[in-house]
Amino acid sequence: MSEATGKKAVLKLDGQEIELPIYSGTLGPDVIDVKDVLAAGHFTFDPGFMATAACESKITFIDGNKGILLHRGYPIDQLATKADYLETCYLLLNGELPTPEQKDEFDTKVRNHTMVHDQVSRFFNGFRRDAHPMAVMCGVVGALSAFYHNGLDVEDVNHREITAIRLIAKIPTLAAWTYKYTIGQPFIYPRNDLNYAENFLHMMFATPADRDYKVNPVLAKAMDRIFTLHADHEQNASTSTVRLAGSTGANPYACIAAGIAALWGPAHGGANEAVLTMLDEIGSVENVPEFMEKVKRKEVKLMGFGHRVYKNFDPRAKVMKQTCDEVLAALGINDPQLALAMELERIALSDQYFIERNLYPNVDFYSGIILKAIGIPTEMFTVIFALARTVGWISHWLEMHSSAYKIGRPRQLYTGPSARDINR
Repeated sequence: MSEATGKKAVLKLDGQEIELPIYSGTLGPDVIDVKDVLAAGHFTFDPGFMATAACESKITFIDGNKGILLHRGYPIDQLATKADYLETCYLLLNGELPTPEQKDEFDTKVRNHTMVHDQVSRFFNGFRRDAHPMAVMCGVVGALSAFYHNGLDVEDVNHREITAIRLIAKIPTLAAWTYKYTIGQPFIYPRNDLNYAENFLHMMFATPADRDYKVNPVLAKAMDRIFTLHADHEQNASTSTVRLAGSTGANPYACIAAGIAALWGPAHGGANEAVLTMLDEIGSVENVPEFMEKVKRKEVKLMGFGHRVYKNFDPRAKVMKQTCDEVLAALGINDPQLALAMELERIALSDQYFIERNLYPNVDFYSGIILKAIGIPTEMFTVIFALARTVGWISHWLEMHSSAYKIGRPRQLYTGPSARDINR
């Protein structure tokens, strides 16, 4: 729990003074408790909730000015290089990294739930083949509640825990099937002899005709790191959406589907897709200098550089760059678009204009390049993001349901017409 600092803020309203307690967390700025403002007949006004702490959480801490991202206290770069994705999942869910025995047990649980009910596969036939993959994911994830309705009591801790495992295990299957459906290939079922990232890539790219298909270990490692680096990011738009939906008592599958819908927005989950779109618009390496001059003149936007939260550097980007270099070296790809991306990176890291403004390549820049190199189409990028972020969403949902909470009910500043009558 947060602790009272002993300090109070004093708000003067209509000749009266309201004392507002100030609370302190483990890290980050103190917060002012404004609940008593309501009793005085006022609301606070904070569009976008930029200065509002809507909940208490022990899961993730971000300091954008210092480039810090911690999961349960552990720096993200250490988790991405010294732990795998499922260990990070265990950490987010339980608060501590697993012992070897706990890791084996957790991995086994996840493997045992990677299959989905066979009738789920029929849901895909209701979508057009050219539907956006995120539209399909919203539908099929929400539909899971119709198949696991015997475990939807949000007040039952055992129901909550098994649902978390089911979601982490089944989302990769649904994501890979979404891809297979859009390209007209048969679904590939999960294999329990593969690790989490290997299993996903196998379901994505294997075919019944290629029984000897083997996942490149460099690509599996890269995929695992992408999952880890996107696992959680504190109270962002999609996580807040999951919490808000969860505060109504809605079933967890509906809550995660709501998170997927929020993530779909280009201002949130579409950043790495926007990088590839920008590269398409630039066209070739020869056009990069002119494009960067347009960026300086603010005529075009440089996608994948800088970050809305991280004002200094994105702590995930260094690991992602290393992974990007490993993937490109392993595949030996001679792709003009990737060469173009590397030239953008070179200029941004050497040109004083970009250095002074902290327009460094962020995690989305490198993850977009990696996913393209692996062979994942651009329209699937946000699906990969949703897959990785599912553990963050369900961790916040579990945290909310493990203690007292209130239904979310934001207020408004009404600026419409005052009361009036219909005169006929």
